[in-house]
Amino acid sequence: MNDSKVIRFPFHYAWIIAITGTFCIIACLGFGRFALGMLLPSMAKTLELTYSQMGFVSTGNFIGYLISVFFSGMIVSKLGQRIFIFFSLLTVGLSMVMLSFSNNFLYLLILYWITGLGSGGANVSMMSLVSSWFTRRNRGKGAGLMTIGSGFAIVFSGIFIPYINQLKGSEGWRFSWFFLGSIVILIALLCLTILRNKPSDLGLAPLGIENEKNAENISTQENKPVENIYKSKIIYHLGAIYFLFGYTYVIYATFIVTTLVKERGFSESLAGNFWSWVGLLSLFSGPVFGIISDKFGRKAGFIIVFTFQCLSYLLVASKLPGIFLYLSIFCYGFVAWSIPTIMAAAVGDYVGHQNAAKAFGFITFIFGLGQIIGPAIAGVMAQKTGSFSSSYYMAASFAGLAILLSMLLKKPKTAV
Repeated sequence: MNDSKVIRFPFHYAWIIAITGTFCIIACLGFGRFALGMLLPSMAKTLELTYSQMGFVSTGNFIGYLISVFFSGMIVSKLGQRIFIFFSLLTVGLSMVMLSFSNNFLYLLILYWITGLGSGGANVSMMSLVSSWFTRRNRGKGAGLMTIGSGFAIVFSGIFIPYINQLKGSEGWRFSWFFLGSIVILIALLCLTILRNKPSDLGLAPLGIENEKNAENISTQENKPVENIYKSKIIYHLGAIYFLFGYTYVIYATFIVTTLVKERGFSESLAGNFWSWVGLLSLFSGPVFGIISDKFGRKAGFIIVFTFQCLSYLLVASKLPGIFLYLSIFCYGFVAWSIPTIMAAAVGDYVGHQNAAKAFGFITFIFGLGQIIGPAIAGVMAQKTGSFSSSYYMAASFAGLAILLSMLLKKPKTAV
């Protein structure tokens, strides 16, 4: 198929890429990852999982995620984002369908590890497209639009999964995995049809280039050689910040519903409503903080977001009355997907669009280490103490460290 023909739309095709990216994130992260929090209580009851096993299921997913993002940059350079995203989402969808047949911990662990493989590949490849389709002053907006997919998925799963559980009883989680996996397969086909690797495939320039002269200048700047990303101090600096985000946010995302049900006495339906509020609030997080980071800088965006997250973890850890739980949910949801949004834009700022996929894949690998370690340690701590409070206090302290690291960020050398 030849994609070189010039395509005309009443708006830039970059926005179609971003909207398709929203569906991709719904599939690979929203359903492939964040639905787990709603499914864990009923799965744990049916399969007799302990707190530690629940934590290791999440960890297994992120081991798969970690392996995938480590190799994603190399694979994308050969296949391109479009094809790699398709096969990655197909892997996610098929493994989720197979999860509906789980009958023991080992089967569940292996399949959810495979889901992680697909999720990592699709997420990294999709987010790296921002740097190709959007110039620097628009990358936050583009990435922000993509990341709202997780919020839509959380709203849906927070309503859909408890309804199915009530309808089908203790085995309702099996139908949920099958149904959500089928949707992911359809989204994989959608991405294959619509996505393109770069604007020139459609005879276009990135969004934000206003004329041919400006396009030539920006292209020249972005094509300047950059230092080896594996030896770049700024990449490791960004990676450390992303590690702390991965370590902390996933503890809350994985265990908040279980905390509400087992420690606060909430019904699964009511806890699902709380989780849906996270999803609803998070719809604004990517676009709002993407725009803020475009206008005031990535450093300011990071600091604001981690401050909200630190407060969220402290509020749920302290076991204060119900109103503080709502405040915790608000703080978490309001900034939920802001860090990936800002990070995707920041990587493009520092290394340019040509190196964005490789650099974003590398720091996402570091981020993945945090996601692996976080839920495993939190689950073990909860098993020993009988409560997740200590885990949330730990998350708050790590978010505080992320604020300090964000304050030390320097401005990118280029102006693209």
